[in-house]
Amino acid sequence: TRVWASHSSVSFEEDPGSKKAEGQRMSSKDNAMDHVVFVMFENRSFDNLLGHLYAPDDGKQFEGVIGKELSNPVPAWAQHQPPDGSGVVTYEVATDMDSPNPDPGEEWFHTNTQLFGTMDDHNRFKYEVTAPYNVPPAGAKPTMDGFVQDYISFVTAETGKQPTYEQYRKIMVGYTPEQVPVLNGIAKDFGVFDHWFCEVPSQTFMNRSFWTAATSCGGVVNAPASHWFKDNIAETIFDRLESKGKTWKIYVREPDPISFTAIIHWPRLKDRLDNVRPFSEFKKDAANGTLPDFCLIEPNLIVGHGDYHPPAAHALVEGQDIPVDPPSPIMSGEAFLDEVYSAYKAMRSETGANVFNTPLLIGWDEPGGTYDHVAPGAVPPPDAAAPAGQFGFTFDRSGYRVPAVVVSPWVAQGEVFNAEHRHTSLLATLRKLWDLGEPFTERDKAAAPIDYVFTLDTPRDPDTWAQPVAQPLTPEHIEWETLHRQLSGLGQAALPGLIQLAKDKGLQLPPEVEAPDFKLTPQLAWDVARLAMAHYFRALGPDEQELATIQKRVLDATNTEVKRKS
Repeated sequence: TRVWASHSSVSFEEDPGSKKAEGQRMSSKDNAMDHVVFVMFENRSFDNLLGHLYAPDDGKQFEGVIGKELSNPVPAWAQHQPPDGSGVVTYEVATDMDSPNPDPGEEWFHTNTQLFGTMDDHNRFKYEVTAPYNVPPAGAKPTMDGFVQDYISFVTAETGKQPTYEQYRKIMVGYTPEQVPVLNGIAKDFGVFDHWFCEVPSQTFMNRSFWTAATSCGGVVNAPASHWFKDNIAETIFDRLESKGKTWKIYVREPDPISFTAIIHWPRLKDRLDNVRPFSEFKKDAANGTLPDFCLIEPNLIVGHGDYHPPAAHALVEGQDIPVDPPSPIMSGEAFLDEVYSAYKAMRSETGANVFNTPLLIGWDEPGGTYDHVAPGAVPPPDAAAPAGQFGFTFDRSGYRVPAVVVSPWVAQGEVFNAEHRHTSLLATLRKLWDLGEPFTERDKAAAPIDYVFTLDTPRDPDTWAQPVAQPLTPEHIEWETLHRQLSGLGQAALPGLIQLAKDKGLQLPPEVEAPDFKLTPQLAWDVARLAMAHYFRALGPDEQELATIQKRVLDATNTEVKRKS
């Protein structure tokens, strides 16, 4: 008999080298959440990725799409009406792995239209809208019927012409388990939350901030970057962990040169950037049992992103359609999730973190304008005494559903958790289980913890777990110079702040990169970001030789642009 130790230990009458003994290596389920691994993806709704997970005859209480007649009306002002004369777009299964393309509107004012069907006449076909920002009437309940309307308007603003029916109908599609086998396979083998809502009816930075601080300090959209670098000063989970003697790391998928979590919480985390590590270190730490108490994993969120995010930019060159078949962000996200899950599944260390004391939580920041049929409800503002945020929003309603899956040997196969949760449920759970003290804000105070998911008395042997296989991923070919393809939306939002940080550090960047008419191609923006961040995120940055090469490329590019203008 051999005793395998973690935070607590039990004995087995088994050959310690046998697979059964390895599968039984554990602490009790009371220690199921001694550590946490959390990976956060981008901009997909629950219906979009998991709506087909279970059918009504599967015997599950599951709020999916199968068997429902779901649709959205087409506005009368749309140039291209449905060919069947119905005036609606019905929800269908996607026929490609790149929908919706282009990316829908995701800011607060676009989400207002999507959830309530409200659109001010003067904001039609506008990328950046103005007051009253498509705000619904006081007391209105979300109707979830404005996705088509907003998409037609938004795509028109983005491309300069109204989309055809075949183009705009793609906002009303979702994927099957066969199309998205990794996420759906893991969800079916473990537990899925079918009422997990994002915290803010808007885009990425706010919702990521709520995951880790239960507030965004009034920020309602990603811009301006200065808000995140200066004004988002709230206490974070990272502060609280350190105050209680707990450890943490943020692991970032290479070759991303920055952590967006650190950027969002810059006032709090700027002096702790040594905790930001490349994803390759996560795989080593997972294998060795040396993971910290709390791990947050970020996909590459900037260029060629493997985060499930809809295509961040339409392949347009000065208004002309360019037939391009870019790699699917969904398939890239699937490949990265498979990598994370495989590393997690192999965590069998005798000491420290292993699968038996470490759940894997798979979450999303926000639905990103993709369709969902379940209306979100009201929520308490983080601080009722605080002034209204951007655009006068008082944070009294949440965003809509996103995928959320929990993996652990203590979670029964095929679980569906119907209770209502939001991002701050993670904070509520950590406070409860790790004795982390008082709520961060009223939002996580009201959130329901998720520790009830560990229902098994005997853990499931990881060797018996499903191992979903991702669809083959085509090689990425980004034709930077020819297409002038844009940096991802997150990259565009963060870049001004990154340039300012570079200046604050005393780095010399060519002044042309900030000129209003300068053609900042993705390659050049990527280089500028890497230059700016190399002196902050040292573990993620290029070495000195590559840094010199990047510096020369940026100078050459700006000199060429100056000559072109003259």
